[in-house]
Amino acid sequence: MEEYIEGNKAAWEEAFDNRDSSWGADITERIQKEDYPFFEKEMAEILRGINTEGKTIGQFCCNNGRELLSLVKSGKAAKGIGFDIAENQVAFANGKAKELSLPCTFEAANVYDIDEKFNEQFDIVIITIGALCWFKDLDRFFEVVARCMKPGALILLNEQHPCTNMLAVEGDDEFDPEHRKECHFSYFEHEWTGNGGIYYMTRKSYHSKTFTDYTHSMSEIITGMCNSGIVVTGLQEFDHDLSGGFTAIDNSAFPLSMILQGKKL
Repeated sequence: MEEYIEGNKAAWEEAFDNRDSSWGADITERIQKEDYPFFEKEMAEILRGINTEGKTIGQFCCNNGRELLSLVKSGKAAKGIGFDIAENQVAFANGKAKELSLPCTFEAANVYDIDEKFNEQFDIVIITIGALCWFKDLDRFFEVVARCMKPGALILLNEQHPCTNMLAVEGDDEFDPEHRKECHFSYFEHEWTGNGGIYYMTRKSYHSKTFTDYTHSMSEIITGMCNSGIVVTGLQEFDHDLSGGFTAIDNSAFPLSMILQGKKL
């Protein structure tokens, strides 16, 4: 396992161990009572239009499992398998699957190293906000994803828009609250390291173990999919934020999020 991935694993597990008591507390109730909770409305609309009943669904970088659990329950899927590098999050997700009596299993794995026993397992794959940035090589990432998809399988990627990688966020030296849409960083390539922790999970500031993440252009994402035998079938772009870092510029004509759809040949 690459050194940066080992470091990210340790940092994510540290964050989950120090999570706020509210983080994940609503999963059981919302999944029991709502249809497609934890998805953005545009993503939920697309999922409602796909026949997921009786299908096997995979999620890469599944975090605490809430989205996969939501889709399997609401879409009446036969099975869900989620992958995440953080072992404690995977254990939590498996506990939630048991509590909800849903046919989901979660595997602790670096995506690059996913076992060949998962080859051609999935009818549908979902990838959601905050997944791609943890991988330096997207060709390698999508090669594994495609390997796990059946021929004709669908993939839906609901992510932060690559244009946001040019913006500064609060905490960056370049950040100016009066000029939030000013571009400071390269669109094409940037490596970030930091010890600022994961606030949305912990609800506190702390000096964390080191995170390393990477920005990726739209062309890099689409080319990574195409090089792995996935045909792009749709792209929607939105001016509202998924990450929590850019909500102040929602609805101001700057691309903040997207849904990319594809199909394996």
